[in-house]
Formats: sequence, C-alpha cells, structure tokens
Amino acid sequence: MYIARANLQLIGLAMNYRSVKGFTGWAQLGILLVFLGAGFVLAGGVQLLIGFQLIPAGLPPDKMAEAMINSMLQPENVGAARLSQVLGTFFLFFIPSVLFMLICHGKNIFWLGFNKHINGWQIILGFFLIFLANIIANPLADLSKSLLVNFPKLNALGMVMEAEYTKQVMALSNLKSWGEFIMAIVIMAFFPALFEEILFRGALQNLLVRWWKKPLLAIIASSLLFSLIHMSVFLFLSRVVLGFVLGLMYERSKNLWVNIVAHFLNNTVAVIQLFWLSTHKQKVEVDKLDPDVPWWAALIALSISIGLFLLFEKVSAKNKTQITFEEQNLLEQSDILHPFPENKNL
Repeated sequence: MYIARANLQLIGLAMNYRSVKGFTGWAQLGILLVFLGAGFVLAGGVQLLIGFQLIPAGLPPDKMAEAMINSMLQPENVGAARLSQVLGTFFLFFIPSVLFMLICHGKNIFWLGFNKHINGWQIILGFFLIFLANIIANPLADLSKSLLVNFPKLNALGMVMEAEYTKQVMALSNLKSWGEFIMAIVIMAFFPALFEEILFRGALQNLLVRWWKKPLLAIIASSLLFSLIHMSVFLFLSRVVLGFVLGLMYERSKNLWVNIVAHFLNNTVAVIQLFWLSTHKQKVEVDKLDPDVPWWAALIALSISIGLFLLFEKVSAKNKTQITFEEQNLLEQSDILHPFPENKNL
C-alpha cells in the first residue's frame, strides 16, 4: 500500500510540479519574469544616475542620452563605466535570481545550483569545453554575416549593435597597468560569469528542467534567452552554442560553481587579449580577437567536445548522485513529496 501511495505521489508531482514553497511552474516563471522586469528598470535607473554625473548641467533632454553615452566612452570616465556595468548586471541578473529563490524555494542557495560537490577534473574539462565551444561557434558568426546581407534592415541593425558593443568594450578595456588589469578581471570576467550563470542556469534552466522534465528542451530555451539578452545579431548563433555548452555542462554536473569557473576562465582569456593589445599600443578590434576558424576545424572541435563531454559526465557521476540525494532529502524535509492527504484505506 505504501508503494501505491508513493506511485500516486510521483505521478502527481510529474503532472503538477511545485517549488518548495508550493508555486507551480507557471507561477514560478511569472515571478521570475516580474523580477527580471523590475531588475531591468533598476539597472537602467542606476546607469542613468551614474551617467547624469558625467554630463554638464543644463543640457536639453533630447541631448542627454547621447551625451551620457559619449561620456561613458571617454578614458577618464572608465571607472564610472565599469561601475555602471557591474551594477547594471547586478540588478538585472543577480537580484531577480535571488529574489526568485527566496520567494519560490527559501533561503537555501542549493536551489540556485550551489553545492560543495565539485572536483578538479570538472574544472579542467569545463574550461576546455568552453574553449572548444568558441572554436565551434566561430564559423557561425561568419555564416550569420553572409546570410544577413540578404536582409538589409536586419544587417544594418546588426552593424549598429556591433559598433556600440565595440565602443563599450574599448571603453572598459582601457588597461594601462597591472592594477587596471586585475580590476578588469573582476569586473569584466568574474562578475559577468557569476551573475549570468546564476540567472540562466541557476534560476531559469533549473526551473524549466524541474517543471518540463525535459532537460534538452530546457537547455535550448535557456540558451536562446542567454544569446538574446546579449543583444547581438551577428553573434546570436555563436552565443546560442556557448549557452548550450554551458547548459549541458550544468545538466551533467548539477553544480553551478563548475559553470561559473569555466565561464570566468573563458572571459579571462578575452581580458588578457585586451590587456596585451592595450599595453602594446595596438588598436582594439573586438571582432578580430577570435581567429578565423574554417568549418573543418570546427567539426574537429565538435568531435573532441563530444568525447570530452562523455569524460566530463564520467568524472561528474559521483558528485551528481550525491547532489540528487541531497535534493531528495531537502524535498522530504519540505514535505513537498507528500502533497496528498493521508488515506487510511491505502
């Protein structure tokens, strides 16, 4: 009878997934979207507040936006630009994710993917997987540019976006000393990795996997949103690939620290390139930081990645099992696994 009751409970959970605090999948998604909307407003407000401090008083309203952007791009205002970026991503990604966790699951950061079950092999393989993902994604950027030529308006929009992104990176990467390099490592490499992984893998992907019970579909959905929020037409497909690799990595490890470290190391490589160019007085061209990769090299990288993912899954198996047991224990403690009233006839 106890087996029958357990089977009924599992069927009920599969049909109507609820968080630790009892929220359905739709309710959780709605809560996350509301917090993201509020985060977007807060991020924009903080960045505007910083920007207002950099422009002269008395400018007409229609000139303020352009003046703030131009001021942020000036070398003497690099500190303000970096602060604006950190606070913007903090309010846009980090705060909504934490509030989502508190409302839907409680105070335990386990529900955002943080746990102690990690090993060195996961970190090493994670870095190489991200490195290979960049090689795989590189030809997709060239493909996107060649295809978008046939869509003049979309192509023009893509060119404008890339020009603005290049300006921002150049402003943030004005690295003339080792002190600025260390600061850039923290601001341009660590914080983006931390905040983005918490939102896209810790909050969104975890929600979709637990709700839909279809990990691959959840990874694809979170990867598309991961790329979309980076606001790039030419690099959309490339970032989908990076998001997919990060999503699959998290699904195999169930430890967000693996993703954060791998993402951070990937960002650090780009910062090192920018630092080398700055110290050698060379022009920073963001679109040329990655070498041109032929399709055959991308296919070789894909083949190697498949093998590394199999190895990654193997070295993660013990940790993943422990994490699964920990999740089951937490669910038992929350009583979410017992949603049905006691029936003495069972």
